[in-house]
Amino acid sequence: MATRIVGLDIGDGSIRAAEVTAATSSRPALTKLRHMPLPHGAVRGGEVIEHNTVVTALKQLWADGKFRSRRVVLGMGNQKVMVRELTVQRAPLEQVKQGLPFHVQEMLPVPVDDALLDFYPATEAQGEHGPVVNGLLIAAVKEAVVANVKAVEAAGLTPAGVDLIPFALYRALVPNPVAGQIVAVIDVGSTTTNVVIARGHVPLFVRIVPMGGDDVTKALVRRLELDAEDADTLKRRLGLALEGVAPEDVHAVEVIREATNELLRSISNTLAYFSHQQKGAAIDRMFLVGGGAQLSGFSEALMELTRAEVRDGDVFVDLKVPDTVRESVPAERSHSFATALGLVRGAR
Repeated sequence: MATRIVGLDIGDGSIRAAEVTAATSSRPALTKLRHMPLPHGAVRGGEVIEHNTVVTALKQLWADGKFRSRRVVLGMGNQKVMVRELTVQRAPLEQVKQGLPFHVQEMLPVPVDDALLDFYPATEAQGEHGPVVNGLLIAAVKEAVVANVKAVEAAGLTPAGVDLIPFALYRALVPNPVAGQIVAVIDVGSTTTNVVIARGHVPLFVRIVPMGGDDVTKALVRRLELDAEDADTLKRRLGLALEGVAPEDVHAVEVIREATNELLRSISNTLAYFSHQQKGAAIDRMFLVGGGAQLSGFSEALMELTRAEVRDGDVFVDLKVPDTVRESVPAERSHSFATALGLVRGAR
């Protein structure tokens, strides 16, 4: 099997691709890193809407980036993907997976025939009627996954797998977890925020929060009657400023803080729910990535709200990265490739 593979992150505003060799080794080698902007509306919530537009962008991305591999791993993680805790009677994993349609229909927003189902075991316990397995149910709307796969195939690429974006993010930032340590990774994207918490290599909890950096931009557009580009520029310039705000910017800062606080509360509530569910289990480390998290003051505000240390994630940790590749991406944009890099780390 070829060891060269590309992680492909199809987002609402752009496509990001990362090519590595020896993806499953202890230290993969990163050979290519490239992104391609997408017109507004071509992808919505991570789902391909304008097929031909995305196909053209993918072809251009491969031509410009000079990728040597056409084998790709796709990421999925939006409002059409649900991750929930599930407990089932202990049985061989394949048998558990085969029985999922009979267990989860009432949990799904669509008929079971319209969903793709998977199960990740986490822990075992003794239940009322015998041994049980606690784990994570992954349910994705089949139509959304198929739309992305078809676009990739139409561009002349070969899908080698489809993976959950929160799992990819965890692998990218925590490639060598410490046994027994609970680590949370929070990725604030444009329209969704992914939260994944794991102990060692075992995922314990995943939530895909339907909020992101674009909600702040939209609040400025709505409240200050700006166009989207001006609102985004203003958001990046002001951030969550507390001091030294010019009089003409005071109202804008209030809008930014109000919209951001709503997102921060959602993240904090998600972490609190995990702790309650796990009977007070404490998170040992927390990593923060994503374009929405680059808002000035965001990390500090999250630390203040959660009373926990929040670290900026290093997406190049334990990767062999040539200087030419590292220099091709500004440091402030490297975090945006976390999903793509995590997808190839999990490739088989």
